[in-house]
Amino acid sequence: MKALALSGKTVLVLGLGITGRSAAAFCVERGARVTVADERVDADASGLPASVSVMLGAPSPDPASFDLVVPSPGVPFARYGAQAKCAWGDIELAYRALRVPIAAVTGTNGKSTTVRLLEAMLRAAGLRARAAGNVGDAALGLVGEALDAAVLEVSSFQLEAVDAFRPKAALLLNVTPDHLDRHGDMAGYLAAKLRLFARQEASDVAILSGDCPVVAKLGERDFAAPVWRFSVRGPVARGACYDAGALVLRLGGADQRFSLDSLPPLLGPLRSNALAALLGAVALGAEPARALAALESFRALPHRCELVAEARGVRWLDDSKATNPSAAVAAVANLPGPLLWILGGKDKGLDFAELLEAPVARVKKALLIGDSADAIAASLSGKLGFEKVETLARAVARANELAASGDTVLLSPACASFDQFANYEERGRQFAELARSVTRGEA
Repeated sequence: MKALALSGKTVLVLGLGITGRSAAAFCVERGARVTVADERVDADASGLPASVSVMLGAPSPDPASFDLVVPSPGVPFARYGAQAKCAWGDIELAYRALRVPIAAVTGTNGKSTTVRLLEAMLRAAGLRARAAGNVGDAALGLVGEALDAAVLEVSSFQLEAVDAFRPKAALLLNVTPDHLDRHGDMAGYLAAKLRLFARQEASDVAILSGDCPVVAKLGERDFAAPVWRFSVRGPVARGACYDAGALVLRLGGADQRFSLDSLPPLLGPLRSNALAALLGAVALGAEPARALAALESFRALPHRCELVAEARGVRWLDDSKATNPSAAVAAVANLPGPLLWILGGKDKGLDFAELLEAPVARVKKALLIGDSADAIAASLSGKLGFEKVETLARAVARANELAASGDTVLLSPACASFDQFANYEERGRQFAELARSVTRGEA
């Protein structure tokens, strides 16, 4: 099957989530005979084209009986890979249908913020750009739009089902333990992430973290495209970094320096996200100074080091989206001290010793909440002062007692929220409400 010659082809879409529904409609529009299968009895099949055959609550049909299988990201490769004649996920379908350069972003943490910031930078530089993929709309929603560039957030699950996918700019932000139940081990997880670069050529750009230990070990010879690095910790040979309060682009020839004095402060991981996004924008043709103008109005996405209150010289940051240790470490590493760090929640069986990779000298005290408090305390004992305060409300009250001018109170839990909250969004909203409540009326 070449390109997108789908007319008359039989297509099996596995899963009725956002991507599955968009893939089914996309294939029908191009003349395919589509079957959608979902083993959930209560999957929502409303709104699908009338010609789609729907199978709910039963084992999926044999993938070998179809010309093309389109798996949703949540469906493991093992369920279809060996039998399917051809398997393309929605990212692959979108790539084959789009006629504009693509910047694709992957990594364990920070994808959504970087994607939104890259979209904003491209627009600030005068390019018609829109973000999709794992953030907001499905990637196939971009097909047919009047665009100059597409920005895709791509997960390791989605990368299992790409073939010819070749982004003009491919960004790898970080790789830390996650989804090991799906990928088997860190080697398998990294291999899935690196599929993002598999089809790149010398005219493309591979944009890699210089700070993440796993990514930093990858050499330029591992990539067909030239490698640009970004780092908040020190200089880079080719890429982007900070120096004396300025953002520095080093892409051959004289360095380009951009003062950040007139811009809002970049808090937490946003400092790293901004470097990665700028490199992605430049790779797609944006003029750097115009792209950086996006920082004047860009705000962190909700629950990602979001400033929710400020009083008495104390800042309160909601980083509730940090549901694993590596995400919390990134937040602490990118903030100046002193910090009061609220962490804890549902223990997912992750290694809390990783928390000590953060620059703990910046932390005045850790305030531990939730089911994981004892496990975190055991990891921090003797290395970092802490108090077990059980609930978020008590943590906020205690932080307010301890905080002095110049301090930052950071909710970056390193854990899931399900012990005390419905989700991380609810946890973040409650933190913001509590922070505003205890600081109300304070100058």
